[in-house]
Amino acid sequence: MFRIGCAIWAYKAWVGGLYPSGSRSADFLRLYGQRFTTVEGNTTFYSTPDEQTVQRWVMDTPAGFHFCPKLPRDVSHQGLLAPQLPAAIAFLDRMAGLGDRLGPMFLQLPPSYGPAQQDDLRAFLAGWPHDRAELAVEVRHLDWFREVNTIELTYLLAGYHTSRVLLDTRPIYDCPDDPQIRSERKKPRVPLHKTLTTDTALIRYISHPSLDFNEPYFQDWARQITEWLQADKRVYLFIHCPVEEHSPRNARQFQYWLEQAGAPVPPLPWDAIAQPPEEPQQLSLF
Repeated sequence: MFRIGCAIWAYKAWVGGLYPSGSRSADFLRLYGQRFTTVEGNTTFYSTPDEQTVQRWVMDTPAGFHFCPKLPRDVSHQGLLAPQLPAAIAFLDRMAGLGDRLGPMFLQLPPSYGPAQQDDLRAFLAGWPHDRAELAVEVRHLDWFREVNTIELTYLLAGYHTSRVLLDTRPIYDCPDDPQIRSERKKPRVPLHKTLTTDTALIRYISHPSLDFNEPYFQDWARQITEWLQADKRVYLFIHCPVEEHSPRNARQFQYWLEQAGAPVPPLPWDAIAQPPEEPQQLSLF
């Protein structure tokens, strides 16, 4: 019911931290799957893997691991969605090779795609084969976050058994101005909505490099995730960071805070490999 991970797995700077020193890039996914239980799959936004690659992903990950692939930008960022439905289904056909490793897929809409295109979004959702794969939608146009449009979007997604991606960028915008953070703000500043439209929550948390700065947001999410899990909701939690080197550490810390909050989460596989870092000693949250 709960899986946690990062947006990517092939990051060389994680060698010596997340991955053992001397690890080869060909081993990254296998090593990642020994530490986390899901990955966002950003790579599919830029290119669709061939069948052999998909099968290799299956072989390199353990049972129970889930990929949550992002639909290609050729589908989501070329104007209207409905004309791209055949391409979206072809992408699903390829991802179906993941078998039981396939988690919810997600459609990230560009900032230019707003409520004026709602009929197009409805047509796309009506044509998506929901019986074959779960779908989650992330909106970025600020008009979607106005109350009337938010209500309409909630009903639209719920009506087609589609989840809403919960994007939290507060940590990188609420912080004091920092040149490093400012230069890496590639996620939009949008209001956070925690409304579920299905029994699945797909959370993209854009963390600050500092664990201390993340603490109040982590506490807030720990309470909410605990409540959802106790209500038998499924939760996928993806931890990003503008300074990518910190993403695995921040994800691991989030796991500890969930455990401290009493959330019914399974142990993090990473902890079966190495001793926890020093940071979790500061857990006096509740």
